[in-house]
Amino acid sequence: MTHENTVPRPTLPSSVGPRDPAPHDVAPLTDAVLDDLAASLADATIVGLGESTRFSRETFDARDRLFRRLVRHHGFRALALQDTVAVADRLDRYVGTGEGSAAAALDDAWRPWRTAEMVAALEWIRGFNQEHPHDPVRIFGVRPAQARPEDYDVVLAHVRASAPELLPELTSHLEPIRTAHHTDEHVQRARGTHPGRPFADHARDALALIRSLPGAHRDEDVAARMRRIVDFHERSVAGRGSYAGDAAVGADTLGDQQRRTGLRAVYWDGIAHTSATEVALGLAPEKGPQPSVGSLLRARYGARYASVAIGFHHGDLGVAVVPEPAGDLLDARLGAVDLPAHRLDLRPAAVRRRWDGPARLRVISGVYDPSRDAAEHLAVASLADAFDVLVHIRRASPVRWLP
Repeated sequence: MTHENTVPRPTLPSSVGPRDPAPHDVAPLTDAVLDDLAASLADATIVGLGESTRFSRETFDARDRLFRRLVRHHGFRALALQDTVAVADRLDRYVGTGEGSAAAALDDAWRPWRTAEMVAALEWIRGFNQEHPHDPVRIFGVRPAQARPEDYDVVLAHVRASAPELLPELTSHLEPIRTAHHTDEHVQRARGTHPGRPFADHARDALALIRSLPGAHRDEDVAARMRRIVDFHERSVAGRGSYAGDAAVGADTLGDQQRRTGLRAVYWDGIAHTSATEVALGLAPEKGPQPSVGSLLRARYGARYASVAIGFHHGDLGVAVVPEPAGDLLDARLGAVDLPAHRLDLRPAAVRRRWDGPARLRVISGVYDPSRDAAEHLAVASLADAFDVLVHIRRASPVRWLP
């Protein structure tokens, strides 16, 4: 059943070209339309809900509203996040037991999750789990275990006790690079706050110092923590010299969790990761199309992996004021619709014919710079293969950061 005939039709520009939205292609993002959209995704095993930015309250809200419908009405019982399994375990413990608070559970989470919006999402899951103690929602991470801030403290404490004369040298390596756990190294470079030397070089020098200590072979815990610190910085965006993530690791981790638990999952990430096809990034055109987590999930799950892209037209995100998009971006075409928010389902054959083809979608990351707005995008060879559904927000405002 569809509710589209009961909602107002959007106003389109007076001149509608062959690639502009047709009136019957789009639907205002009402509760009824979200209900229908969730129902249309109900047969999937994994649904990727990707945002074009992690800084918008409105895109987060659209994703959260759709997630809640998939949980409450269609039996999805897992939320997979772009974070480590250790962080996800703490979030899972909170939504499962109510121990502590949602904000406290986010203490060591990746910075984009540390928002009031994410707190509200976790509190909703906690409330749902209280109502359904025998059928709860679980939270998983798609990144393997990695270094945490306390690892630096343990390494420093060990050297302070066993070789205090080396502490100043070790501190000079570890203190600058531990800041990457709050603000990614590549973001520091983009903002002009980076101290200069690559963090991976500092980490490797610190590891060499630890290995030089007398009896280092007996202190395996300290050595293991230091190796994790090196791995964290070598595998970062700055360490790899690439914005392309380790898609195979994310897809393997998510897929293993899904098969192990048998739970249908909703995967929250950026559209460059949830796209069901390879993507090329405008900030790294020399790399060409790269696999995404979603593209590997589509290869493994087929149509049982569904991909929804949530983007926006313009707005003040707090970190930057994002102007209206250039005319060659998909966001500009979607913005031709005079609605605060709407959805475009690319799966019907007639809609696919009107919209399919190569496309560029705006991506606003932590290194966004309005002066190079034209490069802040991803490109896909087939829009309809990459995304089953598009959700477009007209004007975005900033998320509310936790202290």
